[in-house]
Amino acid sequence: MYRLLLCFRYLRTRYIALASIISVTLGVATLIVVNSVMAGFSAEMHERLHGLASDIVIECHASGGMPDPEAHLEEINRIAGDQIEGSSVSVHVPSMLGIDFNGQLITHHVNLVGIDSKTYDNVSQFGRYLLHPQNKTAVSFDLREEGYDEARPGFPAAGWEYRRGRARMEKAWEAEQERIRQMSREAARLASGQPPRANTDNQLIETSGLNGQESSSDGSANAEPSFGGPSIGFDGPTLGTVLPDGLRAEGAGAQPVEFDPENEQYPGIILGISTCSNKTRDAEGNVVDHYYCRPGDDIRMMFPNASDNPKVVNQKFTVVDLYESGMSEYDSTFAFVRLDQLQDFRGMIDPISGTTSVTTIQLKLVEGADLNAVRDALRRRFPPDTYAYSIQTWRDMQGPLLAAVRLETTILNILLFLIIAVAGFGILATFFMIVVEKTRDIGTLKALGASGSGVMSIFLSYGLLLGIVGSGVGLIGGIAFVRNINEIASVIEKITGQEVFDPTVYYFTEIPTILNPFTLAWVMAGAVAIATTASVLPALRAARMHPVAALRFE
Repeated sequence: MYRLLLCFRYLRTRYIALASIISVTLGVATLIVVNSVMAGFSAEMHERLHGLASDIVIECHASGGMPDPEAHLEEINRIAGDQIEGSSVSVHVPSMLGIDFNGQLITHHVNLVGIDSKTYDNVSQFGRYLLHPQNKTAVSFDLREEGYDEARPGFPAAGWEYRRGRARMEKAWEAEQERIRQMSREAARLASGQPPRANTDNQLIETSGLNGQESSSDGSANAEPSFGGPSIGFDGPTLGTVLPDGLRAEGAGAQPVEFDPENEQYPGIILGISTCSNKTRDAEGNVVDHYYCRPGDDIRMMFPNASDNPKVVNQKFTVVDLYESGMSEYDSTFAFVRLDQLQDFRGMIDPISGTTSVTTIQLKLVEGADLNAVRDALRRRFPPDTYAYSIQTWRDMQGPLLAAVRLETTILNILLFLIIAVAGFGILATFFMIVVEKTRDIGTLKALGASGSGVMSIFLSYGLLLGIVGSGVGLIGGIAFVRNINEIASVIEKITGQEVFDPTVYYFTEIPTILNPFTLAWVMAGAVAIATTASVLPALRAARMHPVAALRFE
């Protein structure tokens, strides 16, 4: 009993013990905060990476892709059918995106992906990252009427209403430009002494409205160059352009099919939000999104076909939605279209048999399935020396990134644990000072019959008590800090004038944190162990002290 009384007395009366407690407290709190933030970042990254990529991905490196994907899926189901929950096929092709913005052509290299909207959500969380609420539950490549600003307040006008208004403005601008060109041509004719041309309607000029051609009353046609308007997109469809509902201009002498953007759209495309926008700051320092195009605009994609002698396919698409996963690697490099349309554009459908080809098969496994075992079984069935296939799990594909995060977390834990180790050396020095200072008391205790183990237990209990109090206070402080970390970050931003996490770089609105009970337990146990270990040497010295030597000079 006297041991505990002495421990509490020393703890209450020794200010130097307070310094040791503060050292342990700061070390424990720092470890808890850093581990919670790193766990939050890691979990957020894992969720997004796994949500974007299926469990197992089979990629074909051949230019023409893998033919007859249905047969491949049957073979895959034969090998691991009981562990497969869902599957989907897709086509990946490197492409060049062209956006007409204020009369300037903005180009961006993207990975164009043809997906089956009915099965793609079975292997990924594609829908949850789309902008329009209805597309989150049922992905559609048809332009929606409105509603794009529901999930993103402040989003500019988009959808059919925006497209119709823009088309009407373009038509009015084109009509005005045509009228100016007519007046210029007629003025040139009058200046050259030629009489004005008139038609039966007493009009100076009658135009066809196509490509700037003009026709006189006698049926002759004069070709004039056409001029583009400001920020109105690309020219209308030309011979061979794939139009909605399968319309196509056929025959060598066929005329271009008139396309009305006010009521029609090109094949739909979903763009990664970073491919068509950027984040900047206004004069007040607020983050502002600038969009080069939005749902309802037309863009152009250029990509190679699947023949042995690749040629560039130049195809228009209508943006129907935007894709924002929060991972810049995906948001800035991916665009999605319908699988059957991309197969048609690239010539991946056999004209005789109708057999299709794909470049990728994605598999989602049941909960608890062994990813590596299924991967290895598929690799044995499709060996790389026979098939030009790459079979990987989502962890294999993101291996370097995940390994870097794990290494960073480990190094941070080691470095921060040294803070508690420094506190341990402080406890060691403090206890040696106490042993020297309390030499007479130790000698008196031993002279009264206290054993060496009893004296030793006083200092060990003292170190244990310091560790428990310090780690307990650090635990409470660390949890409180983590719970209010976003509010604390706001205060720091107001004081320093600098943002803790720049939203133009990091794709989240709040700092993600996860409090893991196991992490809290090992941090506290480690702190208590260090504090107790630091008191062992002073306790041994006190236990070995002879009472006569201790009281010699008293």
